[in-house]
Amino acid sequence: MTSRPGAIHASRPQRRVRRSPLLYTAPIVLLVLLTAVLGWEIVRANMTEEARTDWPWRLQLLDMEPLGSLLAVAAAAVLGRAQYARTVRPYLGLRADWASGNLRGGADEWRVGLLNGGQHTAVIERYECGVVLPGESAPGSWTDVAGAVQLLTAAGLTVKEDYQIVSFGRFPLVGTGSYDTLTVASFSRRFVGEVDAFYIRVRVVDTVGDSHERIMNCLEGARASGYAPPSS
Repeated sequence: MTSRPGAIHASRPQRRVRRSPLLYTAPIVLLVLLTAVLGWEIVRANMTEEARTDWPWRLQLLDMEPLGSLLAVAAAAVLGRAQYARTVRPYLGLRADWASGNLRGGADEWRVGLLNGGQHTAVIERYECGVVLPGESAPGSWTDVAGAVQLLTAAGLTVKEDYQIVSFGRFPLVGTGSYDTLTVASFSRRFVGEVDAFYIRVRVVDTVGDSHERIMNCLEGARASGYAPPSS
């Protein structure tokens, strides 16, 4: 599903919350170990032959030639991984506009879509909601879609009439480098008028195993983009 052309909104900067232990930590640990071995061999090479006959200086870990080759490979792996991680990094954002079709009766709705502006696919691994009702300064707690529905129902809002929220599991978010979006929610004019903010916290994992997270307000820009209060 895609939303109509609209503005791209950003509420919180995207941040990386976890790196892959296998593809990030292991090459760095290997590089550190080889550097330590190089230091040991340099110290041994500058000692006298007589000193190198005593323990522990007689311990030779690696010849300098293969050690240099291994260091070059490890350094190239670390730098190459860092460069590739920047290439495949996802860029999460929201795109929204006033539309119709998802709510009962064809009423006007603020339709919000999630996009990945990067060039590569990322997988949604966590998706949470935060509701800010009038008089609150921030979400009381993060919850799943079912929990958000309970809060909104208690506030007098009705599913499919005032809002529609899509629930996601581990879902691929295609990186197109374009503005194609995956619809995540639709909100009526009444919802926009009675709810201060509706945040989503999305965490995705990219193709090198790094996790990225962004918090975004789905209602950002709604009141400044063709909004009119519902008629009484």
